[in-house]
Amino acid sequence: MLPEPAAVLNPVNTRPAEPSASYQRTQQPQQSSRPVARIAEVAVHLPENTRDVAEAERDLHRRNPKVAPRLPMVSRLTGVRRVHLADADQQASDLAVAASRTLLERAGLGPGDVDLLIFASATQDMIEPATSHITAAKLGVRAPVMDVKNACNSVLNGIEVAEALIGTGRYRRVLVACGEMPTRGVRWDVPDRATYAMSAAGYTMSDGGAAVLVEAADAPSGFEDDLAAELAGLVASGVRPSGILGSAFTAESQHWDVGMLPGGGTVNPRDPERSYFEIDGSRLREAFLALGPGPVQEALDQAGVTMDEVALVAVHQVAVGYLADVHAALGVPADRTIVTVADHGNLASATLPLQLVTALESGRLRRGDVVLLLGLAGGISMGAMVVRW
Repeated sequence: MLPEPAAVLNPVNTRPAEPSASYQRTQQPQQSSRPVARIAEVAVHLPENTRDVAEAERDLHRRNPKVAPRLPMVSRLTGVRRVHLADADQQASDLAVAASRTLLERAGLGPGDVDLLIFASATQDMIEPATSHITAAKLGVRAPVMDVKNACNSVLNGIEVAEALIGTGRYRRVLVACGEMPTRGVRWDVPDRATYAMSAAGYTMSDGGAAVLVEAADAPSGFEDDLAAELAGLVASGVRPSGILGSAFTAESQHWDVGMLPGGGTVNPRDPERSYFEIDGSRLREAFLALGPGPVQEALDQAGVTMDEVALVAVHQVAVGYLADVHAALGVPADRTIVTVADHGNLASATLPLQLVTALESGRLRRGDVVLLLGLAGGISMGAMVVRW
């Protein structure tokens, strides 16, 4: 029997959740006044081709009249109007390369200036080799590479890995490249209502590329950065150095089966019927809200700042209405969030970079501002990172 659509897709108001019982705050020392790494540049690439979600749902009903509802339910309940679609001949690496080229051009750098390339994405070109190799080859980067994969937290975890490796002194400049193409895993022929219910969340998924440049905090900056710092000093003396100030990550891995794309691995190596997303939206939402605000507060404490000092909260988004629950459960101010999911869909781990770029282009994010990056991902996991821009 088909679950009530609202239970699957539409969140209801809840009171803030208590921290998960299994979440233990790590006793880490407070970040030093001088961070070891900073986010030096960010870029995104959104395919020009888009799909109207409501119209796609009408097509879905015409193809599956006895299973899919006649009215566009998913778009109405989630508030997602359109999604981006990569070209048929494009791969995840192509979207990552497009965003990375934009980033390197803005930063005045070339492929030879990259010390390490991390491909961080829920999507991959193939099982082997690591998509970072394919991305590096297309980009012309001849440096060590690796993949970091953790569903919609992949980019945030990629930044975490980059910061840690920079802190050891091994690398000075790390390119975190992301190419998300979840639309390839969406099911359009649904045999029954139970399958429709597990597929519905996929109709809001969207394709896009992103790139984040993480540098050693003491790396020389370009002329424009130096000028910006000088001007900032004129109007606000004592502007603190930009950098990653603190972070906290947690996982509740017993919920790994609430959101899956189960084909292609050792469990289902060659079953085409398991090559589509299977997402229990109701269970996934409950699991996320049960995480509570612990990681957010830990990241703020480690950074030595309060929520009042945070100018922007970039948070992973799967539905417009769901944001209210996230704000309440995690203690995040709604007026400091930029809503991107309505016009761009669920871009998986490219979501946070998109919000940073949107904030920069609209003037909502400026040098010296404190940003909270908040990631939520299937598996399930949560990450909070505090950055001074």
